[in-house]
Amino acid sequence: MAESYDYDLFVIGAGSGGVRASRVAAAHGARVAIAEDHRVGGTCVIRGCVPKKLLVYGAHFAEDLQDARRFGWDVPKCRFDWPALRDNVLAEVERLEGIYGEILERNEVELHEQRATVTGPNEVTLADGTRLTAGTILIATGAWPMVPDLPGAELGITSNEVFHLDAVPRRVAIAGGGYIANEFAGIFHEFGAEVTLINRGDRILRHYDEQIRDRLLQISLTKGIGFKFNAPFERIEKAEDGSLDIHLKGSPDPLKADLLLWAVGRQPNSRGLGLEEVGVKLGKDGAVLVDEDNQTSVPSIYAIGDVTNRVQLTPVAIREGQAFADSVFGGKPTRVDYENIPSAVFSHPPIAGVGMTESEARDKLGSYKTYTSDFRPMKNVLAGRNERSLYKMIVEGETERVVGLHMIGPDAPEILQAAAVAVKAGLTKAQFDDTIALHPTMSEELVLMR
Repeated sequence: MAESYDYDLFVIGAGSGGVRASRVAAAHGARVAIAEDHRVGGTCVIRGCVPKKLLVYGAHFAEDLQDARRFGWDVPKCRFDWPALRDNVLAEVERLEGIYGEILERNEVELHEQRATVTGPNEVTLADGTRLTAGTILIATGAWPMVPDLPGAELGITSNEVFHLDAVPRRVAIAGGGYIANEFAGIFHEFGAEVTLINRGDRILRHYDEQIRDRLLQISLTKGIGFKFNAPFERIEKAEDGSLDIHLKGSPDPLKADLLLWAVGRQPNSRGLGLEEVGVKLGKDGAVLVDEDNQTSVPSIYAIGDVTNRVQLTPVAIREGQAFADSVFGGKPTRVDYENIPSAVFSHPPIAGVGMTESEARDKLGSYKTYTSDFRPMKNVLAGRNERSLYKMIVEGETERVVGLHMIGPDAPEILQAAAVAVKAGLTKAQFDDTIALHPTMSEELVLMR
């Protein structure tokens, strides 16, 4: 760690990955600084998974209050107060932001609360003109919501702004078919909005198992969420009453909405950082290209997290930040294993999956088998809900090693985290079967599938 530089490590971006890399490198003895031009905590804490999950919890009460009557509770007619939930969520975000700041301070990481750009292989320049040097520079600036280039696109909002709405709109149009689109479709629907999800393709959640995503579509339609497939946008216009007219190709009449939420993907947030000017190679979508050790084409510059567009998940960014710091500053060469990463969609009901989907198993394995459990959760039975859960296990044909687990139903993500350990460990269907069921639970279906 050369003393000729101001710092051993300078990190641009104080999200989950950048903060982890900073504090671990500092714990290894490095002199570390980090720059953040918005708020410490990044997408996940400030405008992503944390506030969104809190909205999901809030939305669940809509059905829970209805179900409570079937369980003997005298529940009066309830009124939902969006400003109360919004403000409580934002207060929790502010609390978490403070904790992230304390983590940096406790580990003696110097925080620069302004934008930083790369102006040399070992130099960054802050927005106020200050030039600083570092032996190593780490890019951890995450990703940013995409907004399509079409007339009136600016009339919509993205997931960045959705947490600050003044009120729940009466009619919500959501553009996209991925996890953000389906999660907010469920949230707004439970809050009483009329929701239409508009997708330019013919399917939702294309990276998830077909049976599972089809079940979510079926349940969502039953709940009253609308879907428009193969419906590219043409233009958006503002009506005299302030509502939106959404013109879709091939549709003679515009879709009327009070809010349009763009959820069509996230692109690496690398623009304007000066990376190409110093020789860092970028992909066509702006992704910072790195090797297995998170190193870019410039040896002193590294990148982790969503800005690399490898796997856009917060726990992956954290793991990459840890591996980077241990490798470069801790003398412990570490690489991230990207096999069998569990993921979830906090829809209503939620989806969770790990490992191969059935279509992937069909393409990659010589032979495979599937086992399923299609059941109605006990709570739904007494509540009078016909909504069914579906668990699916995919195994290698000869060894019956479990190569994929996919679930839709209440608490599916909570259940899958433990089950993902078994998939990662390469356990077999027989070992699942040998495990005695924990009854009565939904998770027992994992060891009872036929």
